[in-house]
Amino acid sequence: MLRLAAAILLLCLAACGDAIDAGEARTCRLTLPAINQDGARLAIERTAKGPYPNSLRIDYRAVRQDGVQRNGFVICRFGAERDARGVRAITGLATEFGPMADASFYFLKRFYLDAPDADAADPAPSAAASVPEVPFWLAYASQQWLVALPSAAIYALLAAAYALIYGLVGRIVLVFGEFAALASLSGVVGLAVLFSLGQQTAVAGVAAALVIGVATAALHGFALSRTALTRLARAPGQHVLIATAGAGIALSEYLRLMQGAETRWLPPVFNQPIALLRAGDFVTTVTSVSIIVTLSGLGTALALIAYMRRSHYGRQWRAVADDPGAAALFGVDEAKVHDRALVIACAIAGLAGIIVTVLYGGMGFAGGFQLGLKALIAAILGGIGSIGGAALGGLAIATFEALWSSTMPIEGRDLVIYCALVVVLTFKPGGFFGFADKDAGSPFRSKAGR
Repeated sequence: MLRLAAAILLLCLAACGDAIDAGEARTCRLTLPAINQDGARLAIERTAKGPYPNSLRIDYRAVRQDGVQRNGFVICRFGAERDARGVRAITGLATEFGPMADASFYFLKRFYLDAPDADAADPAPSAAASVPEVPFWLAYASQQWLVALPSAAIYALLAAAYALIYGLVGRIVLVFGEFAALASLSGVVGLAVLFSLGQQTAVAGVAAALVIGVATAALHGFALSRTALTRLARAPGQHVLIATAGAGIALSEYLRLMQGAETRWLPPVFNQPIALLRAGDFVTTVTSVSIIVTLSGLGTALALIAYMRRSHYGRQWRAVADDPGAAALFGVDEAKVHDRALVIACAIAGLAGIIVTVLYGGMGFAGGFQLGLKALIAAILGGIGSIGGAALGGLAIATFEALWSSTMPIEGRDLVIYCALVVVLTFKPGGFFGFADKDAGSPFRSKAGR
């Protein structure tokens, strides 16, 4: 199942190739109004990798106010090192007339590119003019839906991880958000090591971050299973909940000590906007990276559901979940079932952490708590005893976040989501796709109490 997800991700990355960084392309475009006559109309014709390392070439057409047209190009050179935000600074500029003098470039950068309102002069590519014209409400709704898709993939993965363990032992494991943060930091560190060895392609970097992050989360999940979950699975009360909550706090503190004072950021990849729809000046766009992570996350969640329904391990999992004593009489090793369940759950939580890192650049040692809490709400909303229902709950939470953010003050969004947890636990504790019996469906009742 994880091999399938990795294959899908690598195929998507290979299709994207060594993509142009959208931030660097924007910086290079901003030089065009400064080196052309005031009032000239600029049209971007081509953006491609430049002839030098870390360089970018933009071919353009400039039409002056007197109607004279001129074709030109600029070549922007960027530094090899990235700052804490993953951004490389522009270090030089050349045009069809030759390299720009150092003094001229200094004034261009100091008083034009670094100006607060520089982005307003961006002569954005004219590709949006060729996309379909639609009503504004359709373009705006499509943009919000596209924004929600990567979050839906992240929440679906984490919610499925919660459901996988809860369905087996009847207790909540409060640690998957921290496992996502662990995978995020591990992936960034692995990528830094890869870059230090001279490998700097985006495909190789993301693939390395994926493998290292998921593997690290899975290994730590196996250790947690052997030290806590297997030993406490049949214990009365909420020993598992308390133990894994403590493990989550310890893991967060461990990540804080390992990370240091500054968050480690992954350089932006495959973030060139692709225009889809247009309504006047409003353009609906999507990036390659959002498509990749959405397909990877939702594809993995669907693969997990199919695996648990049709595989031999899925039958063992259901047998132990229904009656561990009877399952043992038929030769099912309960400890191995627990081990594999937590390894799979932590691996897909690690994949969620890598998705967050690739999409946003990083998440920090404390970012896992809130992410895991929202995913838990999604799992309870969909039905924490059902892996498919929990994944659908993740889709519902992501859709709600997008709708609220586009229509209401964003400050109240998380408050409403957390209040929804109280409402669902009060009136439908089994979730919309979980247990039919109200008491049996409560995620805070132990298996022994049912």
